[in-house]
Amino acid sequence: SFLVVSDRIVLSMYQAHEVTGEVGNPRIREIQQLLAGLARRGGIPVPRLYIIDDPSPNAFATGRDPSHAAVAVTTGIMDLMTPEELSGVLGHELTHVINRDTLTSTVAASIAGAVTMLANMAQWAAIFGGREREEREGGGFGDLLMIILAPIAAMLVQMAISRSREFGADEGGAKLCGNPLFLARALAKLERGIDAVPMAANPSTAHMFILEPFHAGGLMALFSTHPPTEERIRRLEAMAGSRLSPSRHAF
Repeated sequence: SFLVVSDRIVLSMYQAHEVTGEVGNPRIREIQQLLAGLARRGGIPVPRLYIIDDPSPNAFATGRDPSHAAVAVTTGIMDLMTPEELSGVLGHELTHVINRDTLTSTVAASIAGAVTMLANMAQWAAIFGGREREEREGGGFGDLLMIILAPIAAMLVQMAISRSREFGADEGGAKLCGNPLFLARALAKLERGIDAVPMAANPSTAHMFILEPFHAGGLMALFSTHPPTEERIRRLEAMAGSRLSPSRHAF
């Protein structure tokens, strides 16, 4: 069925390769160990690990359920993060798996991709269609609306699904890794790293990543699939502060 192969489709889009058997790269072994420990703590099977050869730092999870999950990380994030920061990132992604967000996000990617494809088809049909201009006058405005609104609709689908789930995954990931500041520091590094080296990502999958894989400035920022990074960091810092501060009833 579509749900069975959907994760493979997304992984193949980024030419992600699965890590199997003995690994010589110590950084990849470290990620394997972190992933296994966090999965045990979360009470789920260890997801398959995939590596994406891309200098832009990022990560995402996919799969229809916790027993068929995969986590993909870029070589850029491997080079950028400390083990503690990586544990925050992996904890975030595993929370998506635990909450079964990965199924929802994969379906959203499919809907968004299909709608965007239809918009592109409408655009090319309007340019190269064989109808006479007189015959097209009635439908020209509809074609234009399709071209303008379909990508916006696709982004709205992603935005509705992603924003609240990202806050939830941040909270769960902070608990899994044991310190909200690990993830807060990782998010700050990710934002700087992505600004410096944006990813050549498919917009229909942008909501799947831990952070928007390319910089969305100007009006496009209104349609960001993720909450503002500074707000995510602020919430994590507040979590850390509440863990450290004494109870108001402890006197």
